[in-house]
Amino acid sequence: MDRDSGNIFRRCAQGVAFTVLLGLSAAACAQDEEVDPLLSAEEAATSTSRFITELWLGQDHVSGLPNNRANLNRTRARLRVGMNWSFADHWDFTASGRIAQGSDDNRDNRRNNDNERSDSFGIDQILLRWHDGEQASLQFGKAPLPLDLSPMLWDPDLRPAGFAYERSVALGDFNRLHWVIGYFAGQHLYGDESRIGAAQFAFNWREGAPTRAGVTLSYLDFSDLEELTRQGLARTNAISAGRLVSDYRLLDLQLSGHTELGSWPIDLHIDLVRNFGADFARDGGRLSVSAGDHRQPGGFQIGLAIERIQREAVMAAFNSDDWWFHSNRRGQLAWVAYGIDETWRLRLSGFRELRDGLDEYTHRLLLDVDANW
Repeated sequence: MDRDSGNIFRRCAQGVAFTVLLGLSAAACAQDEEVDPLLSAEEAATSTSRFITELWLGQDHVSGLPNNRANLNRTRARLRVGMNWSFADHWDFTASGRIAQGSDDNRDNRRNNDNERSDSFGIDQILLRWHDGEQASLQFGKAPLPLDLSPMLWDPDLRPAGFAYERSVALGDFNRLHWVIGYFAGQHLYGDESRIGAAQFAFNWREGAPTRAGVTLSYLDFSDLEELTRQGLARTNAISAGRLVSDYRLLDLQLSGHTELGSWPIDLHIDLVRNFGADFARDGGRLSVSAGDHRQPGGFQIGLAIERIQREAVMAAFNSDDWWFHSNRRGQLAWVAYGIDETWRLRLSGFRELRDGLDEYTHRLLLDVDANW
């Protein structure tokens, strides 16, 4: 067996072992119907659990890459397995592991502008959360960022570690105010030491009604970015003498609207960002519109998004890696998605991007298959 084959075999074996151990641990702790007889009736009523299983399969084709680079074709997969345990009134705990395998190699992840390693396994979530119904919550640990941000600012596959407080206040029967504050370690690739202070304030008008709208204002402050920059994750942000030229203090405004035409839900989303830590090329914008809902069995969704992100507008390490260039570019995205059943969903996305200073467009075609149990 050669070294590459041995490494792949070893990673697969470690990943399988990790998943099995995690599943056995979850099974031992998460028996929804079997309650410890020593628990009181009140404790038994509040102690519930559920398994978490998420599978993603992706086929990726990229053409028109800069510097006459050959077209990229690769297949990747990711499995998340874990549990959520509501162990007491107002308290729950989430733990999950993650395994990934790809046809490409980890050494290619930097030049492919990826936010995750193609081949890896490890902790996905470790989260302790206190909540008071839907009105307030306080969380500690490693989990998805608890802010509602567009792909222009944040990749939802990232898992920072830290704490956050959320609060909601109802205004009448349908309107709602919601805010979040938090502080996180970015925990990106290659020993990233970044820190992120975040705050978000949202007003939702006629929430849950067939026609509704929302306004969301967010602030993100990125610091301790030196290691991230040394490892090449700053990407299209400006660098001089090995250091970032700008700071990254982002103010983001999102406007959203929803209505229904017959059985077709229509969603419009506008996102505007300015980096107050930069003196030049500091603005970005995104417009997206979609029709349909592929989260329902047999449901279709079609959509279109347009983005323009100047070089310093966002922290290019942390926004969506579905787009090839993370800033310093303009582009369009079109997609169609289909919900096969309650578990499986398909999405085909086409990207057309032009990096500033180049004449040739980069094209990307992504086929995603998602499943949740």
